[in-house]
Amino acid sequence: MPNAGQAAGQAAAAAKAAPAWARKSSLVLLIAVLALAVFGATTQTWMSVTVNPDQVGQAGAAQEALEVQGSKAATAVTALALVALAGGLAAAIAGRIARWIITAIIVLASAGIVAAAATVLADPLAAAQGSIAAATGVTGAQAQVAVTAFPTLAVVAGCLLALAALLIIPAGRYWKTRTKYDAPTAAGSTATAGPVDEIDSWDRLSRGDDPT
Repeated sequence: MPNAGQAAGQAAAAAKAAPAWARKSSLVLLIAVLALAVFGATTQTWMSVTVNPDQVGQAGAAQEALEVQGSKAATAVTALALVALAGGLAAAIAGRIARWIITAIIVLASAGIVAAAATVLADPLAAAQGSIAAATGVTGAQAQVAVTAFPTLAVVAGCLLALAALLIIPAGRYWKTRTKYDAPTAAGSTATAGPVDEIDSWDRLSRGDDPT
């Protein structure tokens, strides 16, 4: 039968158990999936462009509708998605202070993703001008642009990515301590209590403590 101290310890451990939203594996996986969703969206067609034949001549008029991928319409989105992905993976092994920095980086990357994708939605013709010039050799050409759903998907995924990153800070309170700098002082005082043998000395050295 457990004594009062053991019962209190079990109660404290149960109270400290991480809720589903705060589990490290779940949160890191969510950030990774959202970042990969943004990255995957940039590999798809964002715009279908039909150029005015009066401006590009017969060679240009003979071309089919030009399909513009997200990586060309908004080049920054691809890089920012990779930054967010790396940040989410780094959060799994980061300490308390590093998690604040990583959260800020992911939020800023998410804001950049949303801004870049929203710019394409606001003015798709301007976003397609580089691809039009590369395909026809004509700059500033007028064209009809049909926008697909992928820019909107990037905006939505970017917003969700920022929200998921903000969960790192409150969720980090439930994550196990990885470094001695995050360890509470109570644990250190407990470790120093009682006689110290050779095995205890090696264990404390491995944690960064000085048993002497």
